[in-house]
This record gives sequence, C-alpha cells and structure tokens, in this order.
Amino acid sequence: MSVLRPLDKQPGLNTATILLVGTEDALLQQLADSMLKEDCASELKVHLARSLPLPSNVNRPRIDLIVFVVNLHSKYSLRNVEESLRHVDATFFLGKVGFLATGAGRESHCSVHRNTIVRLAHTYRSPLLFCDLEGTLLHIPEFEPRCILRPCRAGIFSPLLRMKKHVQEAGRLAQ
Repeated sequence: MSVLRPLDKQPGLNTATILLVGTEDALLQQLADSMLKEDCASELKVHLARSLPLPSNVNRPRIDLIVFVVNLHSKYSLRNVEESLRHVDATFFLGKVGFLATGAGRESHCSVHRNTIVRLAHTYRSPLLFCDLEGTLLHIPEFEPRCILRPCRAGIFSPLLRMKKHVQEAGRLAQ
C-alpha cells in the first residue's frame, strides 16, 4: 500500500492539483467541473478518486490539496473516507486536507450524525464544510475559521477558502 505524501513530487509551475475523494461520482464531477470553469492565473487540475490508495504505477502530478467528500446519508461514504485517511501521510494535514459533508439540509434522513464529521475534521485539524446541494445550506463549524486561517497565515496554498463558491455552483448544476 502506498501512502500519499505532499512533497513526493516536484510542483508544476503555476499549477495546482486538487484530489476529490468520495463515493459519489456525479457529485465529484459537478464539483470538478465548477472548479475548472473558473478563470484564474494558474492552471488548476482536478483528479477524482473513489478511495485511497491511488494506484502507484500511474504517472500523476503532485497533489496540492485533498478534499474528502462525505455523504451524510451514507455510512458507506463515511467508512470509505475513514479507510482512505489511513493512506495519507501526516504532513498532508498541515493545510492540505479538507472535508466536505453533503446532504446536511435534511438531517432527519441522515445516517451519519453531523458531530461525527465534526469530530473527524477536528481530529485531523482540517477545515470542514457542510452543504446541501439540493438547497442553499452551507455551514462552517465554529472551530473551522481558525483551522482555515492558520494555514493561510503560514503561506500555505489553501483553495478550500474558495470551495464555498464551487459547492454553490455544483448545487445549481444539480438542480
């Protein structure tokens, strides 16, 4: 099993690569499409994966950010993310990992409680966004702004600050 490390490859010039990990292919594709539509000075690459580890025989660029997408309506989604986290090097959690919890609008239908995801994100000291792509709900837990701002003050590339816009765009695409 290969562990994903943040500095195992050289960075590309003016290039950022985001890895979206989750069990819902359609949602991951919508988020990726929304991110790629945005015009920016740097080149953005988005890779999708159902789980980690990634195949080691594939030539891929350096990963700058990993976003784990958890569907609150699926315990399988949570288990998949928890299993995938084992394949990420600890140094990745210094501003290069985030969590996105979907399905937060209909809490009565949730199989996974919100506090479970909050504890998971808090354990890994990573930012967390709650969203509901069928509505307009986007919630950031109280501890998250400090988690997001700390890496930014340290000068670490953190595109999760812009993730809110892409989640809302993906929600519009889903409707």
